[in-house]
Amino acid sequence: MEQTITCDNLLKEENKLNIKSFKYNYSDLKISSESLSLAMGYPSGEISDQVKEEIGFVMSMGKDICNIEGGYLINESISFDKESYSTEINDEIFNLKKIVFNQLKKSEALAVFVCTAGYKISQLSKYYMNQGDLLRGYVHDIFGSIVVEAAMDLIQNELKIAMHLAEQKITNRYSPGYCNWDVSEQKKLFKILPDNFCGITLTDSCLMQPIKSVSGVIGIGKKVIYNQYTCNLCGMQNCLYRNLHKAE
Repeated sequence: MEQTITCDNLLKEENKLNIKSFKYNYSDLKISSESLSLAMGYPSGEISDQVKEEIGFVMSMGKDICNIEGGYLINESISFDKESYSTEINDEIFNLKKIVFNQLKKSEALAVFVCTAGYKISQLSKYYMNQGDLLRGYVHDIFGSIVVEAAMDLIQNELKIAMHLAEQKITNRYSPGYCNWDVSEQKKLFKILPDNFCGITLTDSCLMQPIKSVSGVIGIGKKVIYNQYTCNLCGMQNCLYRNLHKAE
């Protein structure tokens, strides 16, 4: 007899597989115009009226151009090899490199995550760029990056609360492409996740679709340490968070 799939069944299946997914409204993110201007590289108080106007325009459209979704899958089947700075997650071996490995090596489980701001923001950015409105296109591009990171902050906090109830701690989140971790290893992350999880897919060239998406891992365990900012560990200079933290 065919089983009827209900919301309750899906929730039970998510809990059994340690999978959680979330959807957010733009208003949930509490993004400020200052954070957007800082991410664009403008120090506080040094932004032109034209740029300020464009930021206001894009932010006023936030609720109409965001389709925010994300989630994580917790994996307890992991191991670490300190000789190669690698970890194995569900039979997939990740060459994390030294920096990320050292942040995760005390983990007892790893949460593989993805999050997206949706298609519209990057589509609009491309449209305005093609029309020659480079400033508006650029503001949309940075806005999309801010949106997906702010949404991921909320998801990470959800994980932190859940793990606190289980008397566990979490690390910061780490993504392929940062701290010398090869971006091509996103292919292995997506093998671990269900197909089309949260509406996000990966191209052969390791480009996520929608473009304004993030993926990575978060360590879980009693002995892990959460470092809110790790810019001092990373060599990337043209980084969204590096610009944001310069003013703090």
